Amino acid sequence: MSPPAASRDERSAPWFDAAADGVLLARRCRSGHWSAPMLFFGGAVLACATCGDVDLEWAPTAGRGSLVTWTEVPGPDGGTMAAAVVELDEGPWVFGSLAVPADERVEGLRLVVGFERPGGGEPVPVFARPGAP
Repeated sequence: MSPPAASRDERSAPWFDAAADGVLLARRCRSGHWSAPMLFFGGAVLACATCGDVDLEWAPTAGRGSLVTWTEVPGPDGGTMAAAVVELDEGPWVFGSLAVPADERVEGLRLVVGFERPGGGEPVPVFARPGAP
């Protein structure tokens, strides 16, 4: 099941450009605190949650993290898909779909990000086990 299509705006364009190259970006302030790239419903993070700095830059992450939680949600094709919250090794939590069989999903499972383009649109994150096809 593919994730729903995503759309870009001026603030998210750098994120989508990097995702098209297979790189997951997050926001980082001048003090080095990491923030999620986007809020759950697509709004941009505008200030550092740790220190309040509004001068955030896009920075590449390692694209690796641990599964925090997951759920089954309605998918765009009428079925369901697994949606996940993943804590990146850099610290922020990000949302994406989860390409791991239901019987293998456990809290703390190590994951790596990949990207899909639902309907040929913008790339969206999909998390899977490292080395998974």
